[in-house]
Amino acid sequence: MTTYHGSVKVGGTPAVRELAHLIITKIAVGPYDNDCYLLRCRATGEQLLIDAANDPETLLTLFSDGLGQVLTTHRHADHWQALDAVVAATGATTLAGRFDAEEIPVPTDRLLADGDTVTVGRVELSAIHLVGHTPGSIALVYDDPQGHPHLFTGDCLFPGGVGNTFGDDAAFRTLLAGVEEKIFGRLPDETWVYPGHGNDTTLGAERPSLAEWRARGW
Repeated sequence: MTTYHGSVKVGGTPAVRELAHLIITKIAVGPYDNDCYLLRCRATGEQLLIDAANDPETLLTLFSDGLGQVLTTHRHADHWQALDAVVAATGATTLAGRFDAEEIPVPTDRLLADGDTVTVGRVELSAIHLVGHTPGSIALVYDDPQGHPHLFTGDCLFPGGVGNTFGDDAAFRTLLAGVEEKIFGRLPDETWVYPGHGNDTTLGAERPSLAEWRARGW
């Protein structure tokens, strides 16, 4: 079995991580190198896509056997360019954060709030509402009962810092506080982080830099 590394390139081969109950496929698409993640329940085959960001033809090859749900992590346009085409092709249910859904042009079937459960077959994930990058960003955590947590952060947490708050100091402070409380304060260092762009990281790799991020203001 190929070791999962989490480093993917647009036009390249997806990276696949096989857990006891869940298979995670990571692929990069579009001009902004967006990361999209397909979650597949091993027991039932049910699937959820995190961010139909771009290049629907490529995304559709990942789930030729059907797609049940698409979760859009936040309202920014680079994260939903393929959403309309993917939903039209699959009939998938759409999910998004309650405070971002109105800015996503494809109607949202299920509005998510902090702590809501998202079910993929027999696998349960929990929604984390984070404010600052956008008003309604949603991260999603899967606490693997036979391993460590897996955290899908959208654009709220990356290797080296939190998401862009566009020079708004209040938004940065809000986002950092939310990330510290709801992510670093609740999850262990072993938690694997799958961001909306670029390479993966772990909370343990990022935790020592929290004070530095706070001091620099971004």
